[in-house]
Formats: sequence, structure tokens, C-alpha cells
Amino acid sequence: MTTPNERPMIYNYGSINIDHVYRVPHLVRPGETLASTGFRQVLGGKGANQSLALARAGGQVAHWGRLGQIDRWALEPLNKAGVNTAHVELTAEASGHALIQVDDDAENAIILHPGANHGFSDKHLQALVDSAVEGSWLLMQNECNAPERIMRLAAERGLTIAFNPAPLSADVATLPLELCRTLFLNRGEAAALVGYDASSDTQALLDALEARLPGIEVVLTLGGEGVCYQHGSERVIASAHQVTAVDTTAAGDTFIGYFLAARQRGDDIERALRLASAAAALCVQQAGAAPSIPSADAVDAALGSLPALAIERR
Repeated sequence: MTTPNERPMIYNYGSINIDHVYRVPHLVRPGETLASTGFRQVLGGKGANQSLALARAGGQVAHWGRLGQIDRWALEPLNKAGVNTAHVELTAEASGHALIQVDDDAENAIILHPGANHGFSDKHLQALVDSAVEGSWLLMQNECNAPERIMRLAAERGLTIAFNPAPLSADVATLPLELCRTLFLNRGEAAALVGYDASSDTQALLDALEARLPGIEVVLTLGGEGVCYQHGSERVIASAHQVTAVDTTAAGDTFIGYFLAARQRGDDIERALRLASAAAALCVQQAGAAPSIPSADAVDAALGSLPALAIERR
């Protein structure tokens, strides 16, 4: 295990959104007007969520983002968690924001407006990458503009790239994914990347991903079915904790943050999967995105109380 000073920094090129979260009895239907039973405005965005999860897990992370000046309050939870926000640009533009419905079965529906997240210029991207320490990581999602440009700049700089291509768009398949070290995918994203149906067998998806992107680490999250890790011929399959979900909004982001923080400090794959799975299980039992991401102490306590995951190597 590495000491904090020896750990490579993780730079997160990620969205910062303002989430407007409405609790509803069911997801609104076409033509229907539905009264909500609750409302909250909170920090969100896959990028901000993953930075928070990394920091709360004890990781070292610097966030590269853009935020409307009027919403600068959204930096407070990031700073409080220990995220370096020195390179977050405050702009006169509207922040990215999301309208989120969460129903009584913990399912959600989201309308996303990118706002300031889509305002990165080439000059800005170059300056960000130039500021990075060589040998560090770049984490990215698909909620900021110019993903191909930042990938190529990062690779030229010698950064190791981890990519969570969510929300999945048609152009993801054309990105230079071979530049990545690690891909975080759910079943639907994995199937779309290899041209398979989302109901395809998990092993078939993993085989197709290895054939298309040989040598790249794949972390395939499967919700209640657990998670699969693949790197070349190595496969590690972990079950999922069975808990009652209240809101699944940030579960995937929490998993990614905890997994990367574990790997950053030198934990092995099994330990990383156990920590990330416990963190995600705690996350879905709380409402909201950023507020539901647990602390490292809470995750450590959960590991002592939750049944141990079944882990299989193939």
C-alpha cells in the first residue's frame, strides 16, 4: 500500500450539475401532470459525484470543471470533502442542471441540460493537461464536451485514463478507447459498445469487450447481480449486497469513486470490489446524489456488518 505522498493524483475532467430532485409516486407519463411529494436542490453531475466519492473514500482528487458563478455554493461540499477545486472555472453561463424524478420503487428518470459543462475550449483543455503531474490519472465521464481532445492530450502527457462513458451517446464508439487503461460500464453501455443486445449473457459481453479492446481493464457493474472485473484473461466476479433501495441516482458514481480510491492507494482488486460494493449499497439506501455518497468510516463499518460478498475468479 502506498503512502499519500506516493499516490498518483487523479484529475477528474467532470461535470458539475445542480440537481432538482422530485419525489413522485411513479415516473410521470406522457400528457400527465403529477404532483411531487418532495423536492430538493443539491449538488450533482456524474463528475462531481465521482470526485466526492473519491475524496470521501480517502483518495486524492483534483476536479477540472466549469460552474455558473451564481451556483458557487456547489463547491462547498466538494471542498469540505477534500476535493481540490482550484481548476474549477466560474463562468457567467448557466450551470449544468438535471431534473430528476425518483419514484416509490427507487427508479429514476432524468432530464439533463449540459450548460457550462459544454463550454471547455481547446486552450482551456491544453492548460489543464499541462498543469497535470505526469504519471497521474485522468478520470472522465461523458457529460463534458471535447472527450476525444482531452483523451488525446492526456495520453500525450502520459496520464493514465479511466473512462465512464455515461450517459452513453452514439459518438462514444468512435472515441479512441484504446487510449484508456480502465473502462467503467454498466450492462447497457457494454452491450452498445460491442453491438450486442442488453440481455446478452455477461460472459459473452466480456468476451466481446476483450476482443474489441484487448488488454483494457473493464469494470462491468450489473446492479443487483453484482460486478465483474476483467483484465486480459483475468476475471473476478463479485456478488451484490441485497439491500432495500430508496434512490439509485449516484450508486454507480459512488462505486467508481471508491474503486479508484482503493486502487490509488494500492489495494488489490478484491479489496477494491468489496469497498466499492459496500459504498454503493449504502448509497442506494439514502435519497439524493451527492448527499447519499457515504464516508469511508461508514463504509468500513458496513463491511463489518454486511454479509461478505461471494467472489469468484475465472
